Amino acid sequence: MQFPTDSGFTFVLFGGTGDLSMRKILPALYEAHRSGMLAESGKIVGVARQEENRAQYIDWVDTHVKPYAAKNGLDEAAWTSFLARIDYVKLDLSRAEDFATLREAIAPLPGIRVFYLATGPSLFVPICQALASVGLNSGARIVLEKPLGYDLKSSNAINDAVGEIFAEEQIYRIDHYLGKEPVQNLLALRFGNALFEPLWRREWVESIQITIAEELGVEARGNFYDNTGALRDMVQNHLLQLLSIVAMEPPHSMDSDSVRDEKLRVLRALKPLDADDINKVAVRGQYHAGVSRGQAVPAYATEPGVKPDSRTETFVALKVEIENWRWAGVPFFLRTGKRLADRVAEIVVNFRPVPHSALGPSALRAGKNRLVIRLQPNETIRLYCLAKQPGEGMNLASVYLDLAFDRFFREGQMEAYQRLLLDVIHGRLALFVRRDEQEAAWKWVEPILNEWATTPRQPKPYAAGSWGPAASSAMLAQHGTCWLEEEN
Repeated sequence: MQFPTDSGFTFVLFGGTGDLSMRKILPALYEAHRSGMLAESGKIVGVARQEENRAQYIDWVDTHVKPYAAKNGLDEAAWTSFLARIDYVKLDLSRAEDFATLREAIAPLPGIRVFYLATGPSLFVPICQALASVGLNSGARIVLEKPLGYDLKSSNAINDAVGEIFAEEQIYRIDHYLGKEPVQNLLALRFGNALFEPLWRREWVESIQITIAEELGVEARGNFYDNTGALRDMVQNHLLQLLSIVAMEPPHSMDSDSVRDEKLRVLRALKPLDADDINKVAVRGQYHAGVSRGQAVPAYATEPGVKPDSRTETFVALKVEIENWRWAGVPFFLRTGKRLADRVAEIVVNFRPVPHSALGPSALRAGKNRLVIRLQPNETIRLYCLAKQPGEGMNLASVYLDLAFDRFFREGQMEAYQRLLLDVIHGRLALFVRRDEQEAAWKWVEPILNEWATTPRQPKPYAAGSWGPAASSAMLAQHGTCWLEEEN
């Protein structure tokens, strides 16, 4: 699809030489350009502290970004025309005159202005204040990457300061999991099909699992991660956002506030946890030395930048309950961790068994009816049900209906960042986190943070390359269930 030239934009990328820009943002913009989804007049302006001119920055993009942009194949002509969109402005945050230089550089450029802050959260407020000091906040859109604060207090402080400069409808708090194709299709399945919506409730759903597992450790991010941990890094944002999408009521429409109002109701209905609850329904772990993909890997406490006696969690498993009419009594199991056995992100909806099996014991052994929404590494949706095996006797086996979108649609699946960046450019807020959602998530998470900060107990150890502490499996076993990979 080719957008008209009056959809022009100026996309200003702070942290223009950073890792996120290199791996995600610029490749996503290239793919949108290659697919004809960017207006011809749209411009991209990289901003960083390096003493570079435009030619040097283009060389950097060609060297460092091109390998990521080329993972699905590279169109050399499209790449060349994409580079022609890019400009560069050297900017030191401590120099007010550099922001005046930025204003002069983008003044003649067309369309809506988007400022993407691919920087640490400590720089969000100074950048916004400096933009306002030269009048660049008026009518612009500001994109804030996670983490947005360290706790509720610091998150509110950032939101208060940014909110004095930009109106809420100008602020795009990005969570890239909300841009993934299967998450979008989950909404379509639920709200577009009479088959699923009647089943999406406590009477028919036994439990729901949401997992985001990583094979990698903290790599070179030890200093950051040791002051953050998995609860802040993944649960407060990604996992609770996915939970709210899964559990939300049907919105009035798909406009931004209707969708986010329903997500907020879920977050506010989460059962609060006190200290006694936390010890029963929250597992925190930390990886020790082990073997991952056939290679020996070190313990978290020996990673560069990590304190040797660190109590920072690299694994979290939680049992969550939603206190409303639709979901009362249904456990939601959330899990995330580093140095786990596989890289996978998925949502598993386990449906209740039939009330009486007339088909014999093989029906009980064959497995559950379930819907598995795989977010990464391959994006798929599968509905598992039972079918008779060929041959003599009534022997059942688990089979699945594969919602293979590539067989029905010629267009390839859009990457999450590509979708979200296009939404920013076109002013669509539905897939971005509103401030009250963020506050509700922090309020629910904070008692766990406080309990873990004050307890002297170390996180439960688990071997790198495993699926986490045994206590995680034991927590599910108490409810008569197990993680999906354990059943398989």
